Amino acid sequence: MTERDLIPTARRPRPRTYLMCAPEHFVVEYAINPWMDTTAPVDTDLAVKQWDVLRQTMVDLGHTVHVLTPQAGLPDMVFAANGGFVVDGVAYGAKFRYPQRADEAAAHRAFYESRAEYAFVAPTQINEGEGDFAYLPDAHGGIALAGYGFRTEPAAHAEAAEALGRPVISLKLVDPRFYHLDVALTVLDDENIAYYPGAFSEASQKVIAQLFPNAVIADEADALAFALNLVSDGRNVVINTESTAFADKLTAAGYHPVLVDLAELKKGGGSVKCCIAELRD
Repeated sequence: MTERDLIPTARRPRPRTYLMCAPEHFVVEYAINPWMDTTAPVDTDLAVKQWDVLRQTMVDLGHTVHVLTPQAGLPDMVFAANGGFVVDGVAYGAKFRYPQRADEAAAHRAFYESRAEYAFVAPTQINEGEGDFAYLPDAHGGIALAGYGFRTEPAAHAEAAEALGRPVISLKLVDPRFYHLDVALTVLDDENIAYYPGAFSEASQKVIAQLFPNAVIADEADALAFALNLVSDGRNVVINTESTAFADKLTAAGYHPVLVDLAELKKGGGSVKCCIAELRD
């Protein structure tokens, strides 16, 4: 028996494919979420260095990372998770809420349409990709979770279900600090999640508790540190260095936290997950 055989099935890492975009043009020139302060200085060079450590971390963990070419005038392009939602090779495209980010959608569409392994579905409804969608292939036969309340329209949930052929569970976000699903809830492995209950309506809290009775629960301090904006391969959980308390909770649950510093990108309202889209071929 090997050490790998002793790891519970749900704690075994699985190689993933990701999409990222370097923050070469990252600045905070506008405020479209509560975390953005146009008066606070931004060190773009430092943001690039922190991002590159994140990219290399994913590669060192055995994952494939594709990189979009950053475009001048699109400072939030680094938050690549918002550009689409991919399940079984079908890429449901993004349609951004704010005009400042609208042109990012075309760059993501061009990436998917340039690769034969993806079938791109153009959206008609406002949605911000994996910012507001999450997928668990082994939970309840394979379901997507979808947030609404601040960015993505509920009608996009039905559109995504039709495009992807998967049930989509709508969850209402009620705290503007947690404006996207991916800062309030995260997928830890193919069948379980972690989340901060206070980010959701009471009804949505009940839905989540029924679907995921073994979820790892974050508190407000964890959520404010962007602890839930993480990326997990089923065992290795890449999380920002501010989130040591939540990292301890993950360790207790059998996961292996890997900490990276993304403090500069937090000024734009994002962390690890915001920077990484998962491409599920």
